[in-house]
Amino acid sequence: MKSLAPDPLVTPSDVEQGKRALVYDGAWANVVGALSGGIILVGFALALDAGPLAIGALAAIPFFGQLAQIPAIGLVQRVRQRRKISVIAITLARIVILACALLPFLEDRPTALGLLILGQMAVAVLGAVSACSWNSWMHDLLPREGLGQFFARRLFWATTLALVTGLAGGLLVDHWPFGEKIYSYSLVFAVAGLAGFVSSYWLTRVPEPVMRGSYERQPFLPMLRVPLHDTNFRRLIIFMTSWNFAVNLSAPFLTTYLLLQLEFDLGVVVILWAISQTANAITLRQWGRLSDRLSNKAILALAAPVFLGCVLALPFTALPERHMLTLPLLALIHAVMGAATGGIGLATGNIGLKLAPEGQGTAYLASVSLFGSLAAGIAPIVSGLFADWFGARELSVVIHWAAPGVEAEALAMRLRRWEFFFAFSFAVGLYALHALTLVREEEEVSERRVVQLFALEVRRSMRSLSSVGGLRLATTFPFGRLVDRKPEEPGAAGSPS
Repeated sequence: MKSLAPDPLVTPSDVEQGKRALVYDGAWANVVGALSGGIILVGFALALDAGPLAIGALAAIPFFGQLAQIPAIGLVQRVRQRRKISVIAITLARIVILACALLPFLEDRPTALGLLILGQMAVAVLGAVSACSWNSWMHDLLPREGLGQFFARRLFWATTLALVTGLAGGLLVDHWPFGEKIYSYSLVFAVAGLAGFVSSYWLTRVPEPVMRGSYERQPFLPMLRVPLHDTNFRRLIIFMTSWNFAVNLSAPFLTTYLLLQLEFDLGVVVILWAISQTANAITLRQWGRLSDRLSNKAILALAAPVFLGCVLALPFTALPERHMLTLPLLALIHAVMGAATGGIGLATGNIGLKLAPEGQGTAYLASVSLFGSLAAGIAPIVSGLFADWFGARELSVVIHWAAPGVEAEALAMRLRRWEFFFAFSFAVGLYALHALTLVREEEEVSERRVVQLFALEVRRSMRSLSSVGGLRLATTFPFGRLVDRKPEEPGAAGSPS
């Protein structure tokens, strides 16, 4: 195995070899995420008889785990061997994932579920430590020139493998031929762990320059107070906090809603996820172009209400009960939500960069990340705590018509169990949109202008959308855009998982 100590000399040839290794690392890392997180993880937890609070805890863990990056900063500055920290931490996380493959063989389901939650906590913390050192490492290693093309290629292969393996994993669970279905998760998690070891191997092949200069660690809490005294940035923090809370009140439970309340198979839910991911990738190019020509606030003012409208529409897809159009409607909603999240993700990242004063980006962006992560972590726990209470309740709106000799009724709306949280997400999201109106950004543009230009960008891209090659090109723009604006941003997109 190659030494993990920093390389005294990194040549341009070493950098090119490192880029190739990073593409392989990113592809295999996304296989890990597709097979051990998201929909597969929720399905595994439900197979272990997880209740709403356990599902909420699993959804909250990744957000709270990000807080581990705060002490990890000091670790990186003290040890000054970023490759070693990143590889060791992420490999330990993948050992934990591999160990989770043994949980279906435990007869005590509550114990197995508890160990799964503890395992996910370990994975989240170790992943955050690895990501922190990885960000600093990549910042020093990769030259600015050609970053967009490189990360687009890395993202393309990562997304492609994640979609293929995620679909394969979901279908395997649905059509498991060897006894109880819960044992299918052993194979899926074992493959995820082994894929993680392949990713770790390629990560060791990436050169690491020696850290330059000396670093003086700033006290974290005093650093966070600075942006809170900036009125406009404080309004942005309020928007981001309330928006993350609104989204995560219901989003983590969408899989549970589709599996338990609407009774779809796991394979069908994975297909809906793939539709959303594909729509996100296709529209990112358009959102990327618009982000340069319009204000981020205007993009949010269009994309965020569309997303909230989709959340509110979910209960209406199975009204009064699941029917033949439920699945097509859900596919449409997932596609629109995927497109909207592309604009939201790009604009929320850019607006923080734009409003942070030059030279104070670390403190300002850290404050947004901290408050946003806390809100996103608290929200699913709140939903999990109240899910059983709302599970025994129902709210219906009935339209009644009466005329001489005729009476008719029609069910206009009904909320049951998880559907209450879709409504709550919509309500809190409306407050977040109000908070957004108070944020000032230079060169603000109307929502109507955003719609006009977005439609123009879509028409320009219709040829590329009709082929696989066009789909590949549609994913190339945004990451280069983010990398150019913030050197650390590629880590958010491609950090080890």
